[in-house]
Amino acid sequence: MSADDDDITDELLADAGKLTGLGLELLGLDPHPDDMTPEQRLQFEPEDLAEMAAVPPEARQKAVSQTLLLAGLLWNSSGVLLDQLFRDLGTLTGLEAVTPSDIAGSSVLSSLPPRFASSYDAAFTQKFIVVSSDVTASLGRGWSTPGCLAAELAVRCLLDQAEITEDIYELDLPEDWRARVEEVLLEDADSQALYSEGADVHTDDGELGFEHWFRPLSPGDVVPPYARS
Repeated sequence: MSADDDDITDELLADAGKLTGLGLELLGLDPHPDDMTPEQRLQFEPEDLAEMAAVPPEARQKAVSQTLLLAGLLWNSSGVLLDQLFRDLGTLTGLEAVTPSDIAGSSVLSSLPPRFASSYDAAFTQKFIVVSSDVTASLGRGWSTPGCLAAELAVRCLLDQAEITEDIYELDLPEDWRARVEEVLLEDADSQALYSEGADVHTDDGELGFEHWFRPLSPGDVVPPYARS
């Protein structure tokens, strides 16, 4: 590991405390029974509590360090995501027409379902920035399930950016960290189907067509007003 790698690790660990909207347990860290309240311990079987308590201190410390690093990575990546989206918006604003090849060369929009690439113009990108900002704000104020398909896709773009940083700096994270995070942040999400060329754009719960991306998924969901305009 180089000096630069040490610097990014220290930076991410410092950022971990800013991710107040998600507890470390939600990011995959098994709690130690000694750190639980009596009510929390009642949620586990005695054998599960014994297994948690039996984890060697060294393994426990590594798990804590990896989870803190992941928390910092998600926080850091949220800022990078918005920076890159503004860069994409600047590029699109200078184009007379948007083509799939333009989107393929973009920083973030290239992570969206390619079958709709011709629709990712400047107006769409402005709305997507607003939704992405709302999603990333949840990392600090308290996580809430994405309220529209565009918000689900913003989460996927955030995790894509986190993976890029992980690969560049070869961060010491659990191999299955993305699957764990997706299970928490994208529980019951339908947006993955949009990446399949052969997928129907309808499901039993509603449509997945492009015109529905900024509409609330259910009556109680909230989407920023600008994105719904």
